[in-house]
Parts: sequence; C-alpha cells; structure tokens
Amino acid sequence: MNLAARLSRGSNGPRPAPAPLAAPRAAAPAPLAATQADQYYEIKTQLHTRLIDLLDLTLLGALPETEMRAEIVRAVETLLREDFRGAPLNQAERRALILEMQDEVLGLGPLEPFIKDPTVNDILVNTYRRIYVERSGKLVLTNARFKDDTHLRKIIERIVSRVGRRIDESSPMVDARLLDGSRVNAVIPPLAVDGPSLSIRKFAKDPLEVDDLIGFGALTPEIARVLEGIVRGRLNIIISGGTGSGKTTLLNVLSRFIPHDERIVTIEDAAELQLKQDHVVRLETRPANIEGKGEVTQRELVKNCLRMRPDRIIVGEVRSHEALDMLQAMNTGHDGSLTTIHANSPRDALMRLETMVAMAGLSISDRSLKRYIASAVDVIIQNSRLMDGSRKLLSFQEITGMEGDTVTMQEIFAFEQTGVGQNGRVQGRFLARGIRPKFAAKLEAQGIVFEPGLFAQYAEEVRA
Repeated sequence: MNLAARLSRGSNGPRPAPAPLAAPRAAAPAPLAATQADQYYEIKTQLHTRLIDLLDLTLLGALPETEMRAEIVRAVETLLREDFRGAPLNQAERRALILEMQDEVLGLGPLEPFIKDPTVNDILVNTYRRIYVERSGKLVLTNARFKDDTHLRKIIERIVSRVGRRIDESSPMVDARLLDGSRVNAVIPPLAVDGPSLSIRKFAKDPLEVDDLIGFGALTPEIARVLEGIVRGRLNIIISGGTGSGKTTLLNVLSRFIPHDERIVTIEDAAELQLKQDHVVRLETRPANIEGKGEVTQRELVKNCLRMRPDRIIVGEVRSHEALDMLQAMNTGHDGSLTTIHANSPRDALMRLETMVAMAGLSISDRSLKRYIASAVDVIIQNSRLMDGSRKLLSFQEITGMEGDTVTMQEIFAFEQTGVGQNGRVQGRFLARGIRPKFAAKLEAQGIVFEPGLFAQYAEEVRA
C-alpha cells in the first residue's frame, strides 16, 4: 500500500479538514502579479504543512530517493484532488507545485533547482524575498523566493544540522557545507538586521582539472607545467587571493599532482576540498556546543596532524594562530605543504602571515620572524577575480630570501590586463619575466627537468 493510500499514518479516524486559504490582507491593494504570487505561496505552505502531518517520514527515509519522490508525487496529487480541489491553480502551477513539494520534503526548498543547475556557481539569499545566483561571473536576481523568514530558517537549520552544526540566537553565525562539499555561510537575527541571510558557494560534482583552467584562460600550459613541477618537487606553496578568486579551485587542481603513494592530511573549517587520492585523512574543526565547550580549532588540528605521519599537509585556509604551526611544519621536514590565504598581493600575503604569527604570541624580533617565513615558504601564487567575473592567475612569485629586513621575491609569471572588449570581457596577456627560478636546480636534482625555454621571456595574448 503506497503512502498516498494511507496518509494518516495508520489512523482510522476521519481526516482533518485543511485550514482555509488565507484571505487577502486588507492593506493597500497589491499589484495583480504580487497578489497571485502571495496566494500561490499560501497554498504551497498549507499543502506542505498538510503533507508533513500525513506522511510517514520515517518510512520515507528508508526508501531510495527515486521511490521517495514517487510516493510524494502520489501523496501531493491526492491532496490536490481531494483537499485543495478549489485552489486556483492551472496545470503548469500544479506541476511546479508537485516538484516544489519534493524539494521541500527531501531537499532545500526553493534552492534545490539552483543546487542541481551546473551553470550556477553561487547562491545568495538576501532575506526570504530575494535569491540571487551567479552565472558566468555575473549575479542575477531570480524569481524564486521563500514564503517568509520562518521558511528560510527551516532550510538553514536543515543544512547545518546535517553536518553537526547549529544556528540559533546564541550562535547566530555558522560556516557549514552541503553533503557534496559546497561551502555554506548563514547569518540570522539579531546579527542579520533584515532577516536571515544565506550564501552557498557551489562546487562541481566533477572537479575542475588543470586542462579546464587552461581552457578558461586562467593560466597557460607553461605555467601549468611549472605548477606540476613544484608540487611534485615538494615545494611549500601559498595561494593568495580575495573572496571568490578561485583559491580553493586552484588548490584542488594542484592536489592532483601529489603522487598517489603519499599520505595527505587536510585541515579545514568546513570540509570542501575534493582530493582524488586514496590515502587522504580529512579533518574538520568543531564549534563550541551550546554550553560553550568542545570547540576544536584549526590550530589544534594542525598540531595533531603532525603526529599522524603525514607526507603532505593541506590547510584549506590559514586565518589565525594556526599560521604559526603551519610554518613550523613547513620548517621541520613537512615539505610540500599547501594552503590558501586572503590577500590582495603576494606582498600583502607575507604581511598577513606576519600578523597572524604575531597573534599566536611568538616572541621573536620582526627580522627573525621574516626570516622564519622566508625559509618556510617557497612560492606564492596570486589569484584574482577580474571585472568580467573571470578568474586568473595574476602572479607567480618565488621567495628568494632576505635583503636586510625585507623578504625578497622574484616574479616568474604574471597576467597583465590590456583592456576590455566590446562584450565586456577582459583582454590581456600572460607574461614570462625571463627569470629562471632558483628552485629549478633543486627540482632538476630530483629528476624534474623543465624543458629549455620554459622560462624564456614571452607574452601570450588572451582575448575573449
């Protein structure tokens, strides 16, 4: 017997009548389209409430997803036919309502179509009325919306509870992730003044490879060859850039070059790296519980991973005291470590590292601290999101040592913007500075030989 045939969870009593549809508010008359939309969401809310009351959700959880969706379709059709017979819905709206009910019960409600859409990179919810998505680097306002703040709060709570996080008035901010690794941030009142806010940074189910980045014009084959060499040669690498500049994507791509016989330990606030190696241990921080206890920070995880016999340590992003322990790992035999940092330039990245190490309470002189950083980090890669939404590798710099009180670097590759095309796309060129890096000799001693002319000075135009 299917769910539609026994909606009452085994009760033989009469089925309660559905709540009457809410009458239009007596305030100033709204435009026709807005009134119809409000009425549609009112019907949807009542139908959802009725569906949740009647479905056996424990039985649904035991079924495969295809069967669950089929049962929900039958149940919704039964309710529409028997209890919502007079609802002013045309056939297209009824079909849309059935799909939305599936998403409400099993997925993320109005966000579910965008989660499934491979062309959407970011989903940004600015209160329940406005849902923006990013496509091809541009933000677009969609027609989707939540019914009210309570509806949006329920979806946020569903997301964070699945990964063991919580959000409430005592903890009104949360970093979480979807089950596929997509990054989630949510803020609710009293911190969010106008209502709950939700941001989702999606990750592709099939992670990008280096050939994809070359195809997008994010870097050149010559730069890709050097990136492969420095990862295989176990240089310590920091990827720097602003929000949405592609740092994590590039970190994922670089991880592909790590040999499969090496043990990798990853440390993240919210696990989102998509490594393809077999020997990977993924560690994730834990926030404090409702009593304010039980928090596990990135710094504690970095310290612990040193006891786990890692060949490679990958920190999703250094942003605080863990920078000191990361540098100590780089300086004590854990070569080949990778991490990202928020900064606008390679020089700013070094300054941020100095600041974060100082926050950790390391009592050494500024000059000694800079020498410590210069001896730990080999390469800084600067990524940026340009005005047309494209992401590019802007600068590839090698740290060469110290001159006086200054950490010295030399730029090996760079991207130079030359203009903007009629279609709004950035035009520019990748440059090789004609400098052979010092690490080339070190890598050649390991059998990683760069072809002649790889670092010769050239300019490769990029146009769209």
